[in-house]
Amino acid sequence: MKQVAAPLLVALALASCGKGAQQQGTPVPAARQAASTAAGQGVTPMAQRVAVLGILNKRNGIVQNIALHPGQSARWKDVIVRLRACETTAPWEPEKLTGAFVQVDVQRSDKLWSRIFSGWLYKESPSLNVVEHPVYDVWPKSCEMTYPAGPPVPAAPASSSNLSSATKSGAASGVRPSPSTNAPVAETPTAPPPPSAADNNAT
Repeated sequence: MKQVAAPLLVALALASCGKGAQQQGTPVPAARQAASTAAGQGVTPMAQRVAVLGILNKRNGIVQNIALHPGQSARWKDVIVRLRACETTAPWEPEKLTGAFVQVDVQRSDKLWSRIFSGWLYKESPSLNVVEHPVYDVWPKSCEMTYPAGPPVPAAPASSSNLSSATKSGAASGVRPSPSTNAPVAETPTAPPPPSAADNNAT
C-alpha cells in the first residue's frame, strides 16, 4: 500500500507544480505584449523615420544637409555620419525636443578611420552633447515621425446659467447679496418703543 501511494503522491505534486508554473507564467507575457502594443500603436516605426542632419566644415564654413533613415550612413569628404535612431517628443508634451543618435567617423592623415563621437544630439539643446572636433560639427535638424492622438484636453468648467449677473457683480465688488424672499428670516426680539409726549399728556 505504501509503495503504491508514494508514486501517486509524487505524480500529484509534479502536476500541481506544472499548473502553478503555467498560472504564474501565462499573464506576464500577455501583459508585456499588451503594454508594448499600446505604447507603440500609431507611432512611426524606427526604420521608417527620416532625420535631417547638418554637417559643418569649420575651415570653410560650408554646411551639408543629409537625410537618413536609422541604420543608414553618409560620407562627405573625409567624414562619415551614421544615424542609429531619431526621436521627437509627442505633441502633447510640454517640452519639445528633437534628438538623433549619431556616430561620427573621421579619416585621419594615415588614412585610418577613428570614431570621434557616438551618442544623442538634440536640436533644441545643443549644449547637452557636443561633437568635439577641430574641423567638423554635426547636429540634428528634424526627425519626421508621427504619434497617435494624444490625451483629450480637459474641458473648461461650465458656468451655471441660474445665477443672475447682479449676484455675480455684487459678489465681485465685496457687497453681500440680499437673502432670497423664500429663505426663512430669523426674527430678533425688539424692545417696545418709549412712550411719546402725547400719550403722557392724554393720561
